[in-house]
Amino acid sequence: MAIAVVLAAAAFGAAQAQEVKVGFAAEPYPPFTSPDASGKWVGWEIEFMEAMCAEAKLQCVPTPIAWDGIIPALTSKKIDMIIGSMSITEERLKTIDFSDKYYNTPTGIVGPKSEKFDATPEGLKGKIIGVQVSTVHQEYAMKHFGPVAAEIKEYQTQDEANQDLAAGRIDAVQADAIALDAFLASDAGACCDLKGNVEDDPAVLGAGIGVGLRKGETELKDKVNAAIKAIRANGTYDTFSKKYFDFDIYGG
Repeated sequence: MAIAVVLAAAAFGAAQAQEVKVGFAAEPYPPFTSPDASGKWVGWEIEFMEAMCAEAKLQCVPTPIAWDGIIPALTSKKIDMIIGSMSITEERLKTIDFSDKYYNTPTGIVGPKSEKFDATPEGLKGKIIGVQVSTVHQEYAMKHFGPVAAEIKEYQTQDEANQDLAAGRIDAVQADAIALDAFLASDAGACCDLKGNVEDDPAVLGAGIGVGLRKGETELKDKVNAAIKAIRANGTYDTFSKKYFDFDIYGG
């Protein structure tokens, strides 16, 4: 009996050690994350998290948090991972680590249907462009469009930028092309269309989307990378992805 108690206690301790808090932005970002009518978070990235954590035998706890504070939350151990469409960039790698990528999509520009322009500095000259703060899109827009745009207007959430575009208060928004597709499919997005994808700049836009991790946590990183590889190999990744996309979101 004594041995059984010790083993049970050890098993309980191991289970507790497996729990990780997974941070993501605390605002709707369809089709990746959004709360349903009951307040439960759903979406492609939630299903990715559940599949990856199950494969890695991690007890993952979804933890919504303000986007502009999400990296400090990770480094201060308020959360243990970030699964929130965060691009792997050299700048972020100075502060945190990343898993291998788990998806990669283009960056798009959306504007009113009534206006014809393309996703280039020439096309966006003199326009007010909305971007979400603390994102690669903010950095890209400042670098490539800042010198010619009338203004690069910053928003706390992408939804706020989209709402201002629909209301005619700005001329364009820049964001992940898939997230923009979700906006265009909504009632508010009926105002607008995709003007094109921006020219790639890997130094700013990064090398795909990865799981954000604290530096030095090699064991957790190895588990996450192995799990991503496994769910892609065993078909789980494709199974839940097909519910959201008619193309390979993993990208090149």
